[in-house]
Amino acid sequence: MSAPVLSIIILAVMFLLATVLPLNMGALAFVGAFLLGSVVLGMSTSDILANFPGGLFLTIVGVTYLFAIAQNNGTIDLLVRGAVRLVGNKVALIPWVMFAITALITAVGALSPAAVAIIAPIALSFAAKHKINPLMMGMMVIHGAQAGGFSPIAVYGVTVNGIIAKTDLEASPMAIFLASFIFNLAIAVVLFIVLGGSKLLFTKSGRLVEQAAESRMAVSVGARAAGVSLQGSGSGIPSSGVARKGTSGSTSSAPDAAETSGARATVPQLVTIAGLIALAVISLGFKVDVGFVSITIAMVLALVSPAAQKGAINKISWSTVLLICGMLTFVGVLEEAGTIKFVSDSVAHLGMPLLAALLICYIGAVVSAFASSTAILAALIPLAVPFLSTGEIGAVGVIAALAVAATIVDVSPFSTNGALVLANAPEDVDKDRFYKQILAYSGIVVIAGPAIAWLVMVLPGWM
Repeated sequence: MSAPVLSIIILAVMFLLATVLPLNMGALAFVGAFLLGSVVLGMSTSDILANFPGGLFLTIVGVTYLFAIAQNNGTIDLLVRGAVRLVGNKVALIPWVMFAITALITAVGALSPAAVAIIAPIALSFAAKHKINPLMMGMMVIHGAQAGGFSPIAVYGVTVNGIIAKTDLEASPMAIFLASFIFNLAIAVVLFIVLGGSKLLFTKSGRLVEQAAESRMAVSVGARAAGVSLQGSGSGIPSSGVARKGTSGSTSSAPDAAETSGARATVPQLVTIAGLIALAVISLGFKVDVGFVSITIAMVLALVSPAAQKGAINKISWSTVLLICGMLTFVGVLEEAGTIKFVSDSVAHLGMPLLAALLICYIGAVVSAFASSTAILAALIPLAVPFLSTGEIGAVGVIAALAVAATIVDVSPFSTNGALVLANAPEDVDKDRFYKQILAYSGIVVIAGPAIAWLVMVLPGWM
């Protein structure tokens, strides 16, 4: 058996094991890289570790550490409360506020599951209080998280752009970000119309919205995110779910909730907001490394408020760091094995580049609905690089379509985001019926999403 074929089998087994068992796919990838590299290819351990993405490691650790501090000192609570106050008595704007604030949180570096864990309980409580369709509200939160997920300083964006930067392909980080943002925004508009959003235009809530928001702040939303860990490949059901008031998960964050319930922002919160703005300006405007900038700002915030950084390192999503670094190390070994060239040549022999691009999008969507979106992106984009390098089809369009197809399916109840929405369903909602609704919607997304992304981003050839 040739090395490329064997490596593909190993990759398939890794995805299968990480899907059906509570195993981190990144850890499996390190094992696969070691076995394939040393046993089959005769590589030394130093050659294998040369594929470790040190820069990406620093970026993910830096931005998630910064976000953890912002969560601890109540800045995220402050942003949510401020956004809700803008709604006033317009109930129809509540779903859009949840969409926007979740997009903002992921755009500045939060992991998608963490953002959903923070916003979903608040959003669904509003849905129950104001008779808003819970499916619409939950999906607005998830699509909001994905809308901001490909910003140049977000985890998805950094991962994809980092892979492209190592190739000769045309790079367009803003095009990929805008493609994902507009696509998810369009889905949100359709959801709003189809699931009764137009009826909310004639509903008013007075002070109830603000009162509900502040009462929810009393149960620290930061503790909710802290209670989420990514099992297996990074897309399984959350291990501890949502921390409830009175449990150990919410005890440590109670002081933060008390601080954030006031009307005015504290000095650490103002410094944090300034730091997040500085991160965007310095990283995007001056092209300075995101990892170094984010960890520097995090250290400044830790000096301003030492108490706020307590436990922040524990909130770094180490399972995601392991997942991404392990997968990219394994992909480097795949390249040494000739797997990437083998797959690319097989795709090229189809003689139909557009069909091949559609096939890649569907593979990404179907597998990602059950496994990790990040792992799929880390595996499929390098496999598609030689095929895209021929220039027969627009590389930016294919990568944008693949990015969208692999992440919009996180609405699946088998993914962390979908499971979080299901777990936070209002008490008066039939959980079994709600599960079936989410399952049906995710089925529609898996079937139609990749085809629409392909039609819009790949077929016209404008990207």
